[in-house]
Amino acid sequence: MSTLFKNQDHLLNKKDYPVVVVGGGQAGLSVSYYLQQQGIEHIVLEKKFVAHAWAKDRWDTFCLVTPNWQCRLPDFPYAGEDPEGFMLKDQIVEYVQAFALKTRPPVVEGVSVNHVSRQKSGDLLVATSAGDFHTRHVIVATGGYDLPIIPAYAERLPKHIKQIHSVDYRNPEQLPEGEVLVVGTGQSGVQLMEDLHLAGRKVHLCVGPAPRSPRVYRGRESTAWLMDMGVYELTVDRHPLGEKARERTNHYMTGRDGGHEIDLRKFALEGVKLYGSMADIEGSTLRFLPDLEKNLDDADEVYVGIRRDIDRYIAAQGIDAPVEPDFVKAWRPEQEVLALDAEAAGITTIIWAIGFRPDYRWIELPAFDGRGHPKYERGVSPVPGLYFLGLPWLNTWGSGRFLGIAEDAQYLADVIASREAGADAATQGREHEALAA
Repeated sequence: MSTLFKNQDHLLNKKDYPVVVVGGGQAGLSVSYYLQQQGIEHIVLEKKFVAHAWAKDRWDTFCLVTPNWQCRLPDFPYAGEDPEGFMLKDQIVEYVQAFALKTRPPVVEGVSVNHVSRQKSGDLLVATSAGDFHTRHVIVATGGYDLPIIPAYAERLPKHIKQIHSVDYRNPEQLPEGEVLVVGTGQSGVQLMEDLHLAGRKVHLCVGPAPRSPRVYRGRESTAWLMDMGVYELTVDRHPLGEKARERTNHYMTGRDGGHEIDLRKFALEGVKLYGSMADIEGSTLRFLPDLEKNLDDADEVYVGIRRDIDRYIAAQGIDAPVEPDFVKAWRPEQEVLALDAEAAGITTIIWAIGFRPDYRWIELPAFDGRGHPKYERGVSPVPGLYFLGLPWLNTWGSGRFLGIAEDAQYLADVIASREAGADAATQGREHEALAA
């Protein structure tokens, strides 16, 4: 347990706050900063401790995928000596906790929120492990990574083959001897594959439909080009896919060892065994879809498309930048493997890296669609007094990252300040009418 805020228990003596923030990560801390600036009393309830997810839910060699200069918590940008580098896990924890120590939010650690409901008075009831709180506004800043996804057919795998989710992976040494199958090629999946491969483990990889991105192109970090091009300012309401952009898998690359792109074809040449998407398990037999080459091609098309966009920007701006050779596919599958006996292949561990599902069952309000995803516009729910923060594409690409959290947090604080001012004005009006009567 963190001791950053061990002397904050006095905040629990009060049970009536205008705003309750649920979650003490970078999203909850950011909106607290702006609420403090607005002079709005509030409390931040954190189930474990500040920066817990960064400290406890990442593998040992984890680092940021985006450069350090994109770390822009409110009035607290990255100030280290390596803006072009990628912070390691412990450095990320230090960054978030340093922000908390500077801003001194009214956060109480070790408090679980059990449910949120509407009272007859119209206010919201926040039931917690430290008692009930009454409030007019609840900001949900818990992130959307609640329930690790493991398919039901995984239960049919023989018990002696170890299965873990990516959230529980720490290092190759924790796994039994033998070969490892990683399922999923989002950012986590490809980085775990590389972590195991560099450690000398024999790795198998189920390749899904995730896109990939260049790391450095034409002499410059690709994210710097995209920043100049205004890509990160694109809002979800202007995105060609609209709200479906929130369902897209992140482009994979890595910040490891100074940052580099990940070409799965090159890993295949180095001995990593590639398969299509996992389809089913029957005993020790693993079955795959015949989509390996398509998924590789689709990822490469996105990769090449980003390069083309940068090329067009360079040409339009008349920028003098080095020219790079055209992309060439280093490897292609001669024949796709559709079934594999895990025991015969020597696979002793499967790591599921296929994502998470949100779990908002504790919010007893009509704020969700048929799939359990929250409905909102820039984080403002159609349910009065309910808000969401820190989710991917809440408003822009950076909404779920250090890059865009400050803008989103300030927007919600401004909305709440406006609503509070309106409520105060209405109350004063009613009191004036009563006195006049």
